Amino acid sequence: MNTPLISSRLPHVGNTIFSVMSALAAQYQAVNLGQGFPDFDCDIELIDSVTQAMQQGHNQYPPMAGVPVLRDMISDKVESLYRHHYDPQTEITVTAGATQAIMCAIQCCVHPGDEVIVIEPAYDCYLPVIELTGARAVTIAMQLSESGFCIPWDRLAASITPKTRLIILNTPNNPTGSTLSTADFNALADILRRPEHKQILILSDEVYEHMVYDGKQHISICSHPELVQRAFVISSFGKTFHVTGWKVGYLCAPVAMSVEFRKVHQFTVFTVNTPMQYGLAAYLQDPQPYLDLSDFYQIKRDLFRTGLSKTRFRLLPVQGTYFQCVDYREISDLPELEFAEWLTMEVGVAAIPVSAFYRKGVESGLVRFCFAKQEQTLRLALNKLTQI
Repeated sequence: MNTPLISSRLPHVGNTIFSVMSALAAQYQAVNLGQGFPDFDCDIELIDSVTQAMQQGHNQYPPMAGVPVLRDMISDKVESLYRHHYDPQTEITVTAGATQAIMCAIQCCVHPGDEVIVIEPAYDCYLPVIELTGARAVTIAMQLSESGFCIPWDRLAASITPKTRLIILNTPNNPTGSTLSTADFNALADILRRPEHKQILILSDEVYEHMVYDGKQHISICSHPELVQRAFVISSFGKTFHVTGWKVGYLCAPVAMSVEFRKVHQFTVFTVNTPMQYGLAAYLQDPQPYLDLSDFYQIKRDLFRTGLSKTRFRLLPVQGTYFQCVDYREISDLPELEFAEWLTMEVGVAAIPVSAFYRKGVESGLVRFCFAKQEQTLRLALNKLTQI
């Protein structure tokens, strides 16, 4: 008997560019600066906290929304940093990583025929999730100048229709390394204050919130008194504490939005790894690890940028995240994917083509490197890149 054919819900989706480039890096034994994960361990105290939670018997199902002590710690953290209080019982949900939070947030409020505004270049899960809901993605390209990438708010405003249900923001932004300012959020508030836009919600992906450089602070949508009332806000312990494989994140939203989010969440994963939650709650009692994270990564950013300044790559600004975009057009006129493949196979350093972050593969002569690596890894990559 033959296996019946499946009519794909995502006919245009294959392996992600991150998997493709990581596989190519492994095949050619290249330094992998493509996929965004650290090559160093987390704090041993965090490991000990999780181990202790297991030994104390925290190994059965936790509450669907997350263990109360962790939600309390998240509430305290957000209020301390951004001066907005979320009720830990009704407005904070622990998720199986940020991607699951993104998926459930979109699914809980977007219906077939709705429109969702996505700012490009964009993290690669946004568009497929929108497609799965039966909605239509409306993409707005960021503008690139000498000062970096920025959102053209006038174009965004012009793209809103009566069908617009959700706007997705990502700050600090992957892949560009740009950040949104108070002025950006004020511009968005001016747009959404119009009576005809009262139906529009916001998803603010802030997983790199603790990686902002040059003495600046992350501006969260939580700190905007108007926008926070219509926003799903997402962050990631995996990104913050160098444990991307644990897949633990969280979502904050007003109670009415959280009710709908949890309806989808409970039938997607139901809940999240119990000992990890207790371990993270214990570890969060000391805020210093996440408060010091920007300084930790700025050392790596500056080392990498100093090395790249000796190459023929043109560096774009990096205000946040652990990604560096570079313009390679003085080196090659190859399309971005072909250049990234050449760089991996011939030079021995893997990168991600920025065109992969656009629905229509916009070519700008840019690739993205990840500098969340040990110093010796970065120096090895730089030695190879300076030979081009």
